[in-house]
Amino acid sequence: MPSDGLWRIIRVGLVGLLLAGTVAGLALGDAWLWVAVEWSPPAHADYDASDGFATSTVVALFGAALVKAALLWLILRAPAPGPLDRRAKALRRLLYLAVAYSLVLWYPIALLPDAVDAAFYLVLWTAIDVLYLLVIRWRSRVLRAVAGAMFAVELAGMSNELLDELDLPELGASYIVSLGLMLGGVAATVITVVGQRRDGRWSRGTQAAGWLSVGVYALVIPLNVLAGRIPGTSTAMLVVLDAVGLVSTVWIAATARELPIADRPADLPPARRRGIRVAVAAVAVLPIIAMIHPEQAAHLTYTRASMDCYDRPSFGDLKPAERDAAFLCRARSAEGGVTPMFPDSLSDQAILAYGRALCRAKDRDEQKAILAQAGSEQPASGADPWDLVYVCPEIVGKTHPELLRSTAETEAANTGYIAEENAKCRDPWPRTKGVVQATAKYFLFVDGDPGYLVHDPKDETAEQAAEQAMDKVYDDDALIGVAGSAALIGHIEDVVDLCLTVKAFRTAPPRRTAGWEQVNEVPIVSRSGRLTVPYMGEGGEVGAGAPMPNLAIAGKGRYRLRVYVRVGNEEQHLVVVFPGASRKRLQLKP
Repeated sequence: MPSDGLWRIIRVGLVGLLLAGTVAGLALGDAWLWVAVEWSPPAHADYDASDGFATSTVVALFGAALVKAALLWLILRAPAPGPLDRRAKALRRLLYLAVAYSLVLWYPIALLPDAVDAAFYLVLWTAIDVLYLLVIRWRSRVLRAVAGAMFAVELAGMSNELLDELDLPELGASYIVSLGLMLGGVAATVITVVGQRRDGRWSRGTQAAGWLSVGVYALVIPLNVLAGRIPGTSTAMLVVLDAVGLVSTVWIAATARELPIADRPADLPPARRRGIRVAVAAVAVLPIIAMIHPEQAAHLTYTRASMDCYDRPSFGDLKPAERDAAFLCRARSAEGGVTPMFPDSLSDQAILAYGRALCRAKDRDEQKAILAQAGSEQPASGADPWDLVYVCPEIVGKTHPELLRSTAETEAANTGYIAEENAKCRDPWPRTKGVVQATAKYFLFVDGDPGYLVHDPKDETAEQAAEQAMDKVYDDDALIGVAGSAALIGHIEDVVDLCLTVKAFRTAPPRRTAGWEQVNEVPIVSRSGRLTVPYMGEGGEVGAGAPMPNLAIAGKGRYRLRVYVRVGNEEQHLVVVFPGASRKRLQLKP
């Protein structure tokens, strides 16, 4: 331990630095004042000091600086001299580590994941509570047992926070359970102060600090409520809470400082030492045992909040052991705001059993009955095969073999399907070659799609032009909406795909309207030197099945867009583009 002189230098230096920083902060600005008093940047607390704090916040910061300076003066008192056994030495070091965490270590640890902070706090106070039971002279077996029970409840509350950060099932999510765990922490402080009084080595000042720290707990809840209800004072309230919270740190530091004792009693006999070890082990193990839920309680491996449940993996990509977990994710999913298939009160095994029963259901009505029995809030919706495939691939695969594929197999199948569909389309003008041209199947939205775009994708107003073109597509029977650099071409029949050929010429080609049901010509402009049709691409659902060329072969400027449409076995479109300054709409064949 540092000498008393060094402690005094540290004490005077840090308290003086706090006060000097506060004065400097008043002169340099609110951000500096916040750092000087709160020992963290304003951004850490989600406050923007660039516009200045409210007057109440500045006053609270200045008052908090004075309070913190006084409390820091008490915290930094030199440790009392005297012999310490190894347990007392360990307890003193851990208590000073808790003090350091409260003063400065909390900020760098807060930069780490929240689970790390919660785990560190749980481990630290587990060790401190165990050593409290061993070091404090309780002078009563009953009091020691009560202390052990209170410490166990306190550690259970910390364990609950860690479980929450790890996205694991908590010991209890209800308000009553949370309140009980919080009160258990208060009771642990009370019983420790009582033990200090019975031990006799701690001064009345230290005991008073302990009782004051209990009072801090009583202030936290009402002040938090007021901070949320009084406009403009929430920041000031939090500053006050932070300053008052140092009272607990004063008590912890005083407890560590006054640990030495000259008249320690003789060592306990071996039998009693073994009993104490058993009791201490029980205190350490009880929080872990409390995490084990009863057999009848729902065991939730995955919940709707689990990050791994956002994706829908392909069945073929999963190992057998992963498929049940994938189904549990889907069964509890509330994606898109829909009600989950099963309630959270059901265990994993129960949901898997109901899932397999749904696979064996003969029809939708039987599925509805199974879901109603399971307590589902949406039994009428039934269950979809793409969800059930994870639990009964042998059943679903008979009617939906495509659901058994891996991602690579699905991509290969989609590529093959698109190539096959493209091959069904033929060039309607095989002898009239354009400067650039392409033929492919154009895939539309299954649920309804007004048509396809011929547009300038590089135009700064491309989105607005597309929207305006869509608004105009039904203005007449031509089913062509034009707005600047975008033309939306509609389809005659209610189809989900059509054959599309695009050609670009340097001059207007012959009209050749024979064999076509509709032929229309409209103006279009290219502002960037591009005109094309959207390509579906990999993983897409809408667009051309093959890349479409740039039809603006003359660069930027005005063009004419001629559209040929006919319906036979399937709907066929021919789009011809060539330079032209005319802004007229022509109906070449009704």
